[in-house]
Amino acid sequence: MTGAARRAAVLGHPIAHSLSPVLHRAAYRALGLDGWAYDAVDVTEEQLPAFVGDLDAGWAGLSLTMPLKQTVLPLLDHVEPLAAVVGAVNTVLVQAGGSGRPVLTGANTDVHGIVAALSEGLGAADAASPGESAPARTAVVLGAGATAASALAALAELGCTTPVVLARSLGRTGALARAAHRMGVEPAFRTLDGAPAALAGADLVVSTLPPRAADDLAAALREGPALRPGAVLLDVAYDPRPTALHAAWLAAGGVAVPGERMLLHQAAEQVRLMTGRPGPLAAMDEALGSALGVVPGSPEAPGAPVVPGATA
Repeated sequence: MTGAARRAAVLGHPIAHSLSPVLHRAAYRALGLDGWAYDAVDVTEEQLPAFVGDLDAGWAGLSLTMPLKQTVLPLLDHVEPLAAVVGAVNTVLVQAGGSGRPVLTGANTDVHGIVAALSEGLGAADAASPGESAPARTAVVLGAGATAASALAALAELGCTTPVVLARSLGRTGALARAAHRMGVEPAFRTLDGAPAALAGADLVVSTLPPRAADDLAAALREGPALRPGAVLLDVAYDPRPTALHAAWLAAGGVAVPGERMLLHQAAEQVRLMTGRPGPLAAMDEALGSALGVVPGSPEAPGAPVVPGATA
């Protein structure tokens, strides 16, 4: 065994579908951290304070998914600057404290994951149409929750600071608007009613909607205006695989990045933060493909987004 045994877990509600244990356990094996354990624990917003209060020095960290990324904020001792600006924490680091209780630091690796996944998509678009792709200028974010705030920060890193945000209800965009203001992003907020036209004018689209919530939009997309050449979609949902939106985007001629690419990259960054060693991306990628039942070398294998004409 390399290093002292530590525990980590992904928390959320529901959580049974999570692929995070597959990724983190593969990383521990590749790093020789034989005594490390990583589990999925169903925790509601109401249960989170008690769970966090019971953490001890045997814990390395937590991964957080819906609906805990904002609920955890007042429970932490420190929040890293990026997570504070975004207003969402998906990673909690448990570190030794002088008072006998651990020090809890909140971080955000979703931004890293989204940037890396979109960059894969942009690379695939360039490879499919050499010399035809232009730098991304316009972007659309679907949804207005915690992951949408991370998407705005990621798009800003890629040079887009005036995206369009399409929400199911404009009355629930206040927190996202405040986060956008903190990060110097100026989004235009609209409802999902005009989504097909907005998507047709975008170079980059990030859907942060829950699984199957974009199915109606996918149907409308099939009948809507043509997409921009090389337009890239990242649908953060990955169940079912492919999502209806992913399939419709491909059918319309776009480049689609499946949601597990974001999951992979943000998990590798979490491993780095929790273990102090670079996340073994290749080993994690291989384990992800195996868990998804993907045949190595197939068009849908991990490592590359899907381009028009490939099997989704």
